[in-house]
Amino acid sequence: MFVVHLLLKDTNMLKYFLLLIALCACTTYAEFTTQDCRELGFIKAQLMCSSCEKLDDFGLEAIKTHCKECCTPDKQPAVQRRWPKAILEVCTCKFRAYPQIEAFIKSGRPAKYSNLQIKYMRGLDPVVKLLDSSGNVQETLSITKWNTDTVDEFFETHLEKPAGKNSGKSAYSVVEEEDNDYLETNRI
Repeated sequence: MFVVHLLLKDTNMLKYFLLLIALCACTTYAEFTTQDCRELGFIKAQLMCSSCEKLDDFGLEAIKTHCKECCTPDKQPAVQRRWPKAILEVCTCKFRAYPQIEAFIKSGRPAKYSNLQIKYMRGLDPVVKLLDSSGNVQETLSITKWNTDTVDEFFETHLEKPAGKNSGKSAYSVVEEEDNDYLETNRI
């Protein structure tokens, strides 16, 4: 009470007090900047809000509020979409640059997905094309930064399980690029 009385007598002090309150309100409700989040150990562009919810499982409740201030809202609905078919396109010449993709392809993991096609395309960085039931490409995803387990988990989560007597069939298809010269279109 005494402090408020002193503030009201001195108008300059009142202005500073109101400015201080305004600044506190702004910082309380302002979103952290990318730099603020980086200093806290979060990468704002890559942190999804659903990840913040998992912090409790690891005893990290103390950083959950900062995590929520740095996260990007999840754009996917609660039910994830499953695709009838997928094509993993990659160039074998790029296996040195992407050993995790080579490891996935050469392991037995692709055999779990009968609706997965591996297509070798000259000069192409690894991508996954998700197709609808008509075989039309609906989404294309770069998987250059994915590890072997992430690729496997993605197909497990996003590929439909084939129904019928061939549902347990472990056969995926591999398509070699046609033997045509890829520079043929540059010829005069």
